[in-house]
Amino acid sequence: MFEAAKRWLAWVPGGLAVSTVFATAGFAAVSGASVATSAVFARIAIPEMLKIGYDKRFAAGVVAAGGTLASLIPPSAILVIYAIIVEQDVGKLLLAGFIPGMFSAVIYGMLIIGMAVVIKGFGPAVTGFTWKERFLSLPPALPIVVVVVTIIFFVYNPFGGDAWGTPTEGGAIGAFVVFLMALYRGMRWSELKDALLETAKLSVMIFTIIWGVLVYVRFLGFAELPSAFSDWITSLEMSPMLILICILLAYAVLGMFMDAIGMLLLTLPVVYPAVIGLGYDPIWFGIIVVKMVEICLITPPIGLNCYVVNGVRPDIPLADVFRGIGPFFVADVLTVALFIAFPSLILWLPQQMLN
Repeated sequence: MFEAAKRWLAWVPGGLAVSTVFATAGFAAVSGASVATSAVFARIAIPEMLKIGYDKRFAAGVVAAGGTLASLIPPSAILVIYAIIVEQDVGKLLLAGFIPGMFSAVIYGMLIIGMAVVIKGFGPAVTGFTWKERFLSLPPALPIVVVVVTIIFFVYNPFGGDAWGTPTEGGAIGAFVVFLMALYRGMRWSELKDALLETAKLSVMIFTIIWGVLVYVRFLGFAELPSAFSDWITSLEMSPMLILICILLAYAVLGMFMDAIGMLLLTLPVVYPAVIGLGYDPIWFGIIVVKMVEICLITPPIGLNCYVVNGVRPDIPLADVFRGIGPFFVADVLTVALFIAFPSLILWLPQQMLN
């Protein structure tokens, strides 16, 4: 995926960094995990960028920020957890995340090109690839497209009528397709065993968290805290937009000290009823919240993606990684503002596909 993106996009100013962003977006569409995306591309992309003269801080920042795209681009694990907590349709949320995820990648790409144009020697373009080399790079990247299309087409029937299956069944089919591809590429028994063990550990962790959430929500319901908080929020003599901005700022502060899943589990049972009481769409709010989670993944002191990049590349100090994500933090804030100002960026696709 990275090689294909490099051959097709590296000719623009800052082209190798732009290629990294879109390669992470493609990988995110299969992995669904920000941490995994950052870890993989810290190994693949950072050496390539350093080789042609990129500043190591910016190279690390590109990978850390690019990894956050997995939070929005389906099949996003965070979106699924949000859907479970607030009992919303998983399929609609996954579809709603596609355009915002790709929009975020485009914003990152435009930011990199702009910096490369303004700052002399910032990110040299990589040229010399022939059209033949570009087209030859596409077949090895096609498996990612096959998996994504398989999952989306299964969850949403493109020929009309009911969906072919549930998101869970679509995920199972996607995993089976990846399994067949791994066998074709020569996966060994030891690798399969490790993958199954990691899957079991992750699944147990997620289900344990969900059990805890259900108990937590039940106790909150007995205490009538969500309804009381919702009534208090809706009674405030403030505009709904100002209240929403205050809630998002609270998420930004919480994200400095908590991991993404913990933050959602703690806040959504109380905040969600209030937001719905203000008249906001639950799907739209879910994408906004997950975008805030993306920002928290690169925000010190608990910017998990930055720690992952530093763990893979210990030669790049953690402080330098955090400095490198500065421009992308600004881009993310701008993106959130655009999503708030233009809700159709989020809601158009699910409305078109599922109505």
